Amino acid sequence: MTEVAAMPEIPRISVIAYFGDDPTRVYQLVQWLPVLEVLDEVHPVGLVVRDPAVAGLLEERTHLRVLLAPEFQELRALYERLDAGVALYCNNSMLNFQSLLDPRMLHVHVNHGESDKQSMASNNAKAYDRVLVAGEAAVQRHLAALMELDASRLVRVGRPQLDVPRERVLAPSTRRTVLYAPTWEGDADYNDYTSVDVMGPAIAEAALSVPDVRVVYKPHPKVVTSTRPDVREGHRAITALVTAAALTDPEAGHLALTSADILAVMPDCDALVTDVSSVGLDWLYLRNEKPLLLTDKHADPERLREEVPVSRCADVVEPADVHGLADLLAARLDHDEHHLARVAMRHHYFDDVAVGESTTRFLTVVGELLALRDRLQGVAPTTRGSVGITA
Repeated sequence: MTEVAAMPEIPRISVIAYFGDDPTRVYQLVQWLPVLEVLDEVHPVGLVVRDPAVAGLLEERTHLRVLLAPEFQELRALYERLDAGVALYCNNSMLNFQSLLDPRMLHVHVNHGESDKQSMASNNAKAYDRVLVAGEAAVQRHLAALMELDASRLVRVGRPQLDVPRERVLAPSTRRTVLYAPTWEGDADYNDYTSVDVMGPAIAEAALSVPDVRVVYKPHPKVVTSTRPDVREGHRAITALVTAAALTDPEAGHLALTSADILAVMPDCDALVTDVSSVGLDWLYLRNEKPLLLTDKHADPERLREEVPVSRCADVVEPADVHGLADLLAARLDHDEHHLARVAMRHHYFDDVAVGESTTRFLTVVGELLALRDRLQGVAPTTRGSVGITA
């Protein structure tokens, strides 16, 4: 990492990916790293972070330049010396507003996932020059939730993070694989969609009871670090069930994963059980030919159908229904009756974007915004070069 005061010179950087939070949320930026590395081949990218621990983690994961500016004055000094044209933001951290103060860049929110959680449509969107969204569903979500939002700021790009090939983490298996991938409890009651506390162990038991399957448990990273007792207890119980099953039947290959990339797990799975989160929509984008089962801990089908369109093309599992999940999973693995509905729903969320095309859209949008910024600032793109930094 390079702190501002220690920089004698930095290479040309056209695009900043800004991240102001601590290591517990760094997964939000990590999933963008492969895409940013592709972008870096066309428009040089620098990662601007505020936490030294985050800087250290990123340096282990990418060759992109990591620039550390812990204090606000250091951030201002860094931006004074950079000639970046676009700043990208993968969340709505309060510290984003310190970066947004810089008037010489175009500020672009890219988020870290696509889901139907209420937090996905925030008034914070109005602070950015552009908000990159996946498709029609995201546009409707923003317009329905936010008053006086300028819809021209919403730009559809699909999901570039899902385009990058990943090294698979699951060993080959002759069994069909059921993936249980719950989300975390969120930071407020309205955003609590996790099934771990209410029915997580029952879901694991049901999946493990299906004949001739391999069960993989991959929770959201913040489930593993949750401080809420019921979530911690549920997570421990699920892990214990899967681990015990693996010891009882080693050939089955049952597995509890806590640190793997969920996108690297999906390619070898045959059915997904998940909560309202980005995981179900990632599955819709990448694995639409395979069954999807969605939990509803609140047992409110009308609300779910209205607010979570993907639920209309999935089997919904409520706490009272979990006793029948084993039979439902077995039936769906043999006959997936919702496939055609998912094909139509994929269009609703991602337009007609095929895997690989989202990255092309993203690169095009960033390039256009860089050109726009240069026109607005009267900057000739060819004049950008190394920038001297003095203590």
